[in-house]
Amino acid sequence: MASSRQFLSDNAARVHPRVWQAMRDADGPDLPYDGDALSKRLDVVFSDLFGRPCAVIWASTGTAANCLALATMVEPHGGVVCHRESHIESDECGAPGFYLHGAKLLLADGSGAKLDVGGIEAVLAGITRGIHQVQAHAVSITQASEYGLAYAPDELVAIGALARAHGLGLHMDGARFANAAAWLGCSAAEAAGPVDALSFGCTKNGAMDAEALLFFDEGKADLARWRRKRAGHLHSKGRFVAAQILALVEHGLWLELAGQANAAAAEIAGGAGGRLLFAPQSNELFVRLTPAERATLRGQGFAFYDWDDGTARFVCSWDTRQEDALALARAIAAI
Repeated sequence: MASSRQFLSDNAARVHPRVWQAMRDADGPDLPYDGDALSKRLDVVFSDLFGRPCAVIWASTGTAANCLALATMVEPHGGVVCHRESHIESDECGAPGFYLHGAKLLLADGSGAKLDVGGIEAVLAGITRGIHQVQAHAVSITQASEYGLAYAPDELVAIGALARAHGLGLHMDGARFANAAAWLGCSAAEAAGPVDALSFGCTKNGAMDAEALLFFDEGKADLARWRRKRAGHLHSKGRFVAAQILALVEHGLWLELAGQANAAAAEIAGGAGGRLLFAPQSNELFVRLTPAERATLRGQGFAFYDWDDGTARFVCSWDTRQEDALALARAIAAI
């Protein structure tokens, strides 16, 4: 049974009323697939947001968005350097290998599930040149990381320079991109850095089932459109997906909602204190709690996940109630 004090996932959050209204407004005849007027507006809206030309296609899941992006950069005999705790490695059921027709994930280390130049170089240094070993074709980073940590603009610039020096594509899994950008307090362009493709998450931030896949190379977008169709992700009524994205992005709602989720997480962090694994940089918290302490919190009606590292994960959403965040902060502090 779902708890009234819900901190399981931002995927469990409600759809924002403005998103519902946008889908209702889109409920009229238009061209099918991605030929509708709303889908065609995406390129302009995101090019304005990021300050450089980009081509945008929509997808309904983050897994599809990530894999469609990587499939344009990586040949079946190649590999993707990613963190060993990244979503594409740990939570996508082998989808990258499926979409990339056997391409390999090359796992790197880094604190807080973040890659850094040293970790990427360590993986690349272990690859011998020649046809007997999988060669790296791309790097994939997650903004914010699986531990809710944000890449600062200078970190992104450094990783981008390394990728270019090695001729590698650079992909960003931005399932919680909005939360990272809100915490960083910088522009969308600075929060993305010099990436070649960005999976701009919307579903965790007020949408129903919409992700925007941004390509800063239009040729890659053309290839992704073919792959999207082949993979069964080209919705026949795509205007309803585009409507969700536009409702969040056109007037800045995406950043406003992310800020609300981050503020709720910061409220809880104040009660968690020294139990925090990392100081929050988005809407996720990882808290050191014993099994008995977790049982106590669940007995008080708080819903959350146990994480593989032995911590408890709490995720706030755009619709997290302030009173629930404050109650959780007090409950943790009282343990």
